[in-house]
Amino acid sequence: MNENERIKKEQDGLDVLENISRYAKTGFSSIDPDDFLRMRWYGLYQQKPNEGHFMLRIKVPGGVLTSDQLRTVAGVTRDFARGITDITTRQNFQFHWLTVEDLPDILERFDRVGISTAGACGDIFRNVTGCPVAGIDPTEVFDARPWVNQINGFFLTNKDYSDLPRKFKTAISGCTQHCAQPEINDIGATGVTRKRLDGSVEHGFQVRVGGGLSARPFFAKPLDMFVPPDQLLSVFESVVGIFRDNGNRENRKKARLKFLVDEWGIERFEEEVRGRLSWSPDKGEDWPQPRRAFRDHIGVHAQRQEGLYWVGATVLSGRLTDEQVEEAARIADQFGQGVVRTTNQQNLLFSDIAQANVDAVRRALTDAGLDTDPSPIRRAAVACTGNEFCNLALTETKKLIVEIVEHLEKTVSIDEPIRINLNGCPNSCGQHHIGNIGLQGCLVKQGGGVSVEGYDVSLGGRLGADSKFVRAIWRKVPATDVKVALENLLNGYVEKRDEEDDFSDFVDRHSDAELAALMKTTFAEGVTPAGA
Repeated sequence: MNENERIKKEQDGLDVLENISRYAKTGFSSIDPDDFLRMRWYGLYQQKPNEGHFMLRIKVPGGVLTSDQLRTVAGVTRDFARGITDITTRQNFQFHWLTVEDLPDILERFDRVGISTAGACGDIFRNVTGCPVAGIDPTEVFDARPWVNQINGFFLTNKDYSDLPRKFKTAISGCTQHCAQPEINDIGATGVTRKRLDGSVEHGFQVRVGGGLSARPFFAKPLDMFVPPDQLLSVFESVVGIFRDNGNRENRKKARLKFLVDEWGIERFEEEVRGRLSWSPDKGEDWPQPRRAFRDHIGVHAQRQEGLYWVGATVLSGRLTDEQVEEAARIADQFGQGVVRTTNQQNLLFSDIAQANVDAVRRALTDAGLDTDPSPIRRAAVACTGNEFCNLALTETKKLIVEIVEHLEKTVSIDEPIRINLNGCPNSCGQHHIGNIGLQGCLVKQGGGVSVEGYDVSLGGRLGADSKFVRAIWRKVPATDVKVALENLLNGYVEKRDEEDDFSDFVDRHSDAELAALMKTTFAEGVTPAGA
């Protein structure tokens, strides 16, 4: 039994709340070292350098918050987190610089407005992600929010599933673009339809299992079944139960569901799923998958509700100040129905805006530093927390993604959205494996044995019908040179692409050496392409 399993067996992570209240009175130095692990079950990690401060993550099921909840986010950001908060790639918010003495107050504030941190971290069922325009998108298969809320409510603080071998990530959506990224979740449920014998249409879910990124990425595999909406919970219970009972508890590097699905094979795994159900699912169909759909919902779009619009705004690097969060809540109240939605691209959406107010909303967001008509480079830039706060990250990320985007906006003229995913280590919180351009942090040795921050540059990732992970093209590029490498690459693409090309096509039909040569056009000496 590894150390994490010992700690979990001695006390369930969900039982640590009373300990946190006690430590708030006795101070950081009194915390039992084992409880640092258990505190993750309530969204708490020690913040680098592990000398008294914590990161706290809240859960935002489906990415939907009320303006009152958002004001509470702003208040915690202002009063305890030195004025900054980050939107994550799972539609949550994270806060830094928190002390154990302040945690009871913070948790009580969130509890009063219906925000939970239970299961936000730890070896447990995590936040249920979904489409941020569920219920308002005129093109969606159906509104999946009721099942996001049902699944979230069932697993929240459920001790039958609070001790899993590793974290467990899920997505439920009726979005035709598959914006919730079912391909990279432990369970990804997407809305589908089928025809009954009488010609009528029936809604249901296609379910994938075993996706995940980190250092060894896997795409989820579909179960060959049609899942009626009222049976979705039973399938989730079955899959999570199989993982709980059979996942690897000896080697944490192989403890995610993706390794179990890979070891068993999808046929055996599906047989186990069916064996735990009290009903017999029909076979699935060859439902169409989006091909290279851009999955962000940014900009101004007409809702299914006549006369109303949603406005999506980019939050470059995902970082907001307390003033920006407060302003977002105000805009939602003044111009909408008091609802703001987060995206897994670290952005914000404002719904239920009357057509006459769209321009006013756009002006207010622009004044707040949020862009509703972003460049193709800014639109999809994503960055993880980085070594500013994260114990695992090798490199700084938030400032660098801003620097890269602003540089490329000045030096590259391109009409196609390009997904740049920047990650400070191999663990892929910034999802570099699926970016058009994926940047993974590393250290680069230079003269005299000095090491500087750098990045491995990889290309060609995408989700959908032709899903692929990135190919490593150029390793150990000093961080200061990355923006120039990408400038060269993208300008080379614009100059050399065929008329029918998109960026993925271009990467697919060029070799690693050719792509590296494009990036090296004006590059510093001493950096070697992968495989060279």
